[in-house]
Amino acid sequence: MSKVLSLKLKDEIFQETESMRKTAKVPRNAYINKALDFFNAIQKKRLLKRQLTKESNLVSKESLLVLSEFENLAENFD
Repeated sequence: MSKVLSLKLKDEIFQETESMRKTAKVPRNAYINKALDFFNAIQKKRLLKRQLTKESNLVSKESLLVLSEFENLAENFD
């Protein structure tokens, strides 16, 4: 399913987009769809990175504690 949109672009962005899509011989609609799809993928990766960094920070102290306990166990077996 498709949605019809009306949007305003800055003149410079419109001109550059028109130039690029003509060079690529891609219809305007397809070009904008591909651009938004690409931008959405970048945003998803950024959000995932933020989430993983946050979760990693939450467990880092616990991980160091567990590592320390394993090291103590290893020393006791020597």
